[in-house]
Amino acid sequence: MSTIAFLGLGIMGSPMAVNLAQAGHTVRGWNRSPGKAGALVAAGGTEAASVAEAVADADVVITMVPASPQVEALAYGPDGILAHARSGALLIDMSSITPQTSIDLARKAAEQGIRVLDAPVSGGEAGAVEGVLSIMVGGERADFDAARPVLEAVGTTLVHCGPHGAGQTVKAANQLIVAVNLQACAEAVVFLEKSGVDLAAALDVLNGGLAGSTVLTRKKDNFLRREFAPGFKLELHHKDMGIVTDAARTVGAPLPVGAAAAQLVASAVARGDGGLDHSALLRGVELLSGYRHAE
Repeated sequence: MSTIAFLGLGIMGSPMAVNLAQAGHTVRGWNRSPGKAGALVAAGGTEAASVAEAVADADVVITMVPASPQVEALAYGPDGILAHARSGALLIDMSSITPQTSIDLARKAAEQGIRVLDAPVSGGEAGAVEGVLSIMVGGERADFDAARPVLEAVGTTLVHCGPHGAGQTVKAANQLIVAVNLQACAEAVVFLEKSGVDLAAALDVLNGGLAGSTVLTRKKDNFLRREFAPGFKLELHHKDMGIVTDAARTVGAPLPVGAAAAQLVASAVARGDGGLDHSALLRGVELLSGYRHAE
């Protein structure tokens, strides 16, 4: 079992840290805004007052924060991870950030004798709570093998995707697929309801065939009940669509449908829906359709 510093106890990070503690690891949690460590402490972990305190003598440091700037703020500077983690520690960044940020972090950490994996996840809040996340990992194969006992406490699909940055590239593709899938589901919902079809029955049969997906399974109740408490916020998906469109442009991969999905996500954020679950793309389809769901 490892001593783990877990930095970022938000919607995803908190249940992940809890699962690590429940698996028997010694977990010290830290969050930029206080008051987020209750669940971890109840599960047997502890709360650190600073990044330096959290990472001191940790075998593994995990970061789970919104975007590249937050990862860089945690990693660099006199109060950061690289200044206080011990040589030989393994830094696993599970945030969704740009591939280049991961590559740069691995290079700078190596100068301090710290190993790095980029290990973004897919599965949303439910997957984090249930410990069944899909984890796509970039970095050295030996470091991935060493991290497996830690990763197995939070996920069930663990795949080494290649060198540093590869995990983030695969995560960008994941977010592209999820956005397009959510938009297609939202359009189908409005189409079905405007046609007078029993929506619950329709979604059940669709999910049992080729149109079925994890997205539809996880988000079906959101669509049916119009409940959009965030499991994954639209504003974060907006950030991720920026990552994938930029990365695709760099390598010359056209994303005609993905670009349209990115604009629809951007529109939702601009309308003020950024704090809602990404299934709230349905609200945009309703707006375009002149449709108001009967309460």
